[in-house]
Amino acid sequence: MKVASFFSKIAENVTGLNITPKLVDEMSRWTEEVEAELHRQIGSPIKLVEDVSALTLDAGGKRLRPALVRLSAAATGQPYDAQRVIKLGAAMEMIHMATLIHDDVIDDAATRRGKPTAFSQYGNTASILGGDVLLAKAMKILAEDGDLPIIRTVSQAVVELAEGEVRELELRGELAISREDHLQVLRMKTASFIECCCRIGAMIATPNEQVQNSLGAYGHHLGMAFQIVDDLLDFRGDTKKTGKPLATDFREGQATLPLLYLIPELNAEESAFVGKKFGNGSTDAEIDRIIGWMNMRGSLGQADQDAREHGSLANLSLETLPDSPEKNLLLSVTKFVLARQS
Repeated sequence: MKVASFFSKIAENVTGLNITPKLVDEMSRWTEEVEAELHRQIGSPIKLVEDVSALTLDAGGKRLRPALVRLSAAATGQPYDAQRVIKLGAAMEMIHMATLIHDDVIDDAATRRGKPTAFSQYGNTASILGGDVLLAKAMKILAEDGDLPIIRTVSQAVVELAEGEVRELELRGELAISREDHLQVLRMKTASFIECCCRIGAMIATPNEQVQNSLGAYGHHLGMAFQIVDDLLDFRGDTKKTGKPLATDFREGQATLPLLYLIPELNAEESAFVGKKFGNGSTDAEIDRIIGWMNMRGSLGQADQDAREHGSLANLSLETLPDSPEKNLLLSVTKFVLARQS
């Protein structure tokens, strides 16, 4: 789903906020410019580099991260350089694409969004190196832009993202992790980068640190809500919409919030059952049994409440900003994230 159709869908399904057709049309035209910039940037005299990048780019996606750069710049109420927004938005999407390519190698993923992955077509080595080139090209865009505070902000977010992935790997197979450990992973691997997209959008438009911090806080809480909803969809999503079997994280030995909230509610026999099955192979019937406990003991509801609290904090962060169509669209993104089914 491209960003234009993504925001059209938001406008159609989110009530109570005025999302103008004009803004949706503007986002559509702007997205075409970002896509053109991405295609320019992935060009390479090395055919394999270009093939790996093009396969990932052409698989599509919402382009949410560059869109957040643009919406955040506009939501400041200050004038901004549209070309910088396009180039830096493209850089953020290229970093995201690099992480997807690497994730597919780690997960042995044959498809993403219903299409073949670079890993499945070109193998481990080419995919890893192709992802590295995308990351290097994104850094080149930042260097050419030359804004040192933005370079520092993005660099720190990329460090956190990478360390978050490693921290998640460290915790794999550990059932008795704390809620704080899991939230740290969510913050590092997802929320920090979404926060960065919003923050640099603000930085492009204004030197006002209060405004930058407001949009950064919005991105942080939006990212946390997004990832907690992912935790929930893993246990209660429609597999036809999510594209993966229920309890994938559980089957792979990755503890998430619904499971962490369930464990204290289990008796000794139930705890032993969950511990035996965690990351060690489970039938669908056994997964259904565990999900049933999550429903009955309230652990899914508790995680859902956490997501909604982050959504409320995201929107609260925008209250000091001037009213604008872009601000309304950011508020609508929060609603959409909390209600998403895939």
